[in-house]
Amino acid sequence: MPPTSAKTSRPAYDSRRLRRIFDRRAATFDEVAFLPREIAQRMRERLDFIKMSPASVLDAGCGAGDDLPLLRERFPEAPVFGTDLSHAMLRRALHHDAGDTTWRRFLPASISKALGARGPRFAQADFSALPFAHGAFEFVWSNLALHWHSRPDLVFPEWQRVLKVNGLLMFSTVGPDTLKELRGAWAEVEASHGVSSRAHVIDFVDMHDLGDMLVESGFEIPVMDQEVLTITYKSPESLLEDVRRWGAYPFERETASPGTSRRLHKALLSALEARRRPDGTIALTFEVIYGHAWKAVPRTTAEGHGIVRIEDIGRGSSKNR
Repeated sequence: MPPTSAKTSRPAYDSRRLRRIFDRRAATFDEVAFLPREIAQRMRERLDFIKMSPASVLDAGCGAGDDLPLLRERFPEAPVFGTDLSHAMLRRALHHDAGDTTWRRFLPASISKALGARGPRFAQADFSALPFAHGAFEFVWSNLALHWHSRPDLVFPEWQRVLKVNGLLMFSTVGPDTLKELRGAWAEVEASHGVSSRAHVIDFVDMHDLGDMLVESGFEIPVMDQEVLTITYKSPESLLEDVRRWGAYPFERETASPGTSRRLHKALLSALEARRRPDGTIALTFEVIYGHAWKAVPRTTAEGHGIVRIEDIGRGSSKNR
């Protein structure tokens, strides 16, 4: 049995394996990038209701860098940093940087320095071990990336660490109903073929559990909501191909023979075909979770001593007057 995380029942595949998955898929990820691009716009609409002017921004899990122009447009004066586990994805993200910085080589060094570094900078790193100082950013953005990490309970404290006090975290991820059609089809195939049940796609974390993790990690009471999106396909093959491009198919049947694998795959196609709707399409569900929270003012020092803000002194007694 594969190891599981302390906070969830998700099989924990290591960061090296995840990096290999996305390094392989980087070249074709644009073909399924329509989903994160759509979610980015919905996150931007939510962000428009929040008044803030951060001095520094981090895109955590920036992937191929599709959200970087959006963040630069929203915060034109702030340097935007991007971090991702996949080196191949970061190479693609560099293309989003080129158009913003190449003109600088025609300027005197003094003028370029005065203008500041507005283009994104990149770091290859795991979510739970970022190469940035405490309080390095005033805004952390993460779009459809958190669910790839097997330990979100370790990720939130790290995002909290690199945020300044009163800094904002805004993220999107996917919940347990995501890919439920594919999960159900696999269950039918395994039952009908007498094969032991196992994980084929990632088990996604519930919205309420994520909210609890945020609070435990030192964020103010988070704002969480969700919506269900449905993508339709003309064939089971195209559905499975998109799931692979997204990277949501990380588990492989190590013990199955080639003949058994082919037989199970054929049965899976049939099970998905049986789910074809009256309009002739096959549906795939995505439960999209949105969250944002502010980094709370610390209540204790690193040594455990209580912190009392000057503005809070006397508030309790004034109420009794």
